[in-house]
Amino acid sequence: MARALLLVLALALCAAAPASGEWRQQIHWIPMRDGAGAVRLLYSQVCRPKTEAPARLVVISHGSPPVAADRLTMRPAACSSEAVRWFLERGFVTVQAMRRGYGDTGGSYDESSGTCSAADYEASGRESARDIAAVVDYAAALPYARRDGVVLVGQSAGGWATLAMAARNDPRVAAYVDMAGGRGGHVHLQANANCRPDQLALAAGRFGASARAPMLWVFAANDSYFAPDIVQAMYAAFTAAGGRADLHQLAPFGTDGHRLFWGRGGSKIWGPLVERTLALP
Repeated sequence: MARALLLVLALALCAAAPASGEWRQQIHWIPMRDGAGAVRLLYSQVCRPKTEAPARLVVISHGSPPVAADRLTMRPAACSSEAVRWFLERGFVTVQAMRRGYGDTGGSYDESSGTCSAADYEASGRESARDIAAVVDYAAALPYARRDGVVLVGQSAGGWATLAMAARNDPRVAAYVDMAGGRGGHVHLQANANCRPDQLALAAGRFGASARAPMLWVFAANDSYFAPDIVQAMYAAFTAAGGRADLHQLAPFGTDGHRLFWGRGGSKIWGPLVERTLALP
C-alpha cells in the first residue's frame, strides 16, 4: 500500500512546468523505480522542435565528473546549446534527464563501479540504463513525441549507459550513439589514467553479447579519458561477442577530444556521422 501511494504521489508530481523560450523548454519530473523498488523522480528537461506533428525523440545522456561533489552541480545543457540545437533543428524532441545522484535529481548515487581494484563497469552501466529506460517509457508517451524511432545519444558515462541500453534491445529505439563512452577515466584526477581498462573491455563484451541493433561509436584521438588503445579493446570485445558497432576514431579535437560532443564546433565533426546513422536528409 505504501509503495502504491508513493507511485500515485510521484505521478502527480510529474506535471511539467509551463513551456518557455524558442524551443518550448519544459522541466519534467520523470518517475522510475530503483533496484529496491523505491520510486525516484528524475529532473528532466524537454525541448521541442518547431513543429506540431509528433516528432522523433532523442534522449541525451550525460557523463559523470571525476570529482564526486561536482555531480550535484550538474544541469541539463540549454536547449540553445550547440549539441541540443543540432537535433532540434532536424525535428527531434530532445530529453535530458539527470540520473540518480546528479543535479536536482539528487538522492543516492546508485551507478558506482565500486573500488578501482574490483571495478564492476557492467553493474554501473546497467544502473544508468535503468534510469534511461524509465525516461524512454515516459517521453515516448508524450503527445508530441512519436512512440517509435527513438534515438539514444550518450557522452562519456552516458555513452557507456547507451551500450548498456543497447543490450536491452528496446524495440522503440532505432539508433544508439556512443560519444566518447566509458567509465573509470581520470583515476586519481589524472588525465590519461584509467582504472582497470581490462574490466572495461570485459563489460563491453558482456553488453555486446546481447546487443543486436547497430551502434555508432565516436571518439577523438586525444581523448584524455579513453585513449585509442582502450577504445580499440572495448570495440574488439563488443564486436567479438556479437555486438555491431561502427567505430570512428577521429583526429584530435581541441585540447581534449573527450569534449567533442559538447564542444564548440563539435557538431560540424560528429554531425555528418550521426546524419548518416539516422538516415537524415
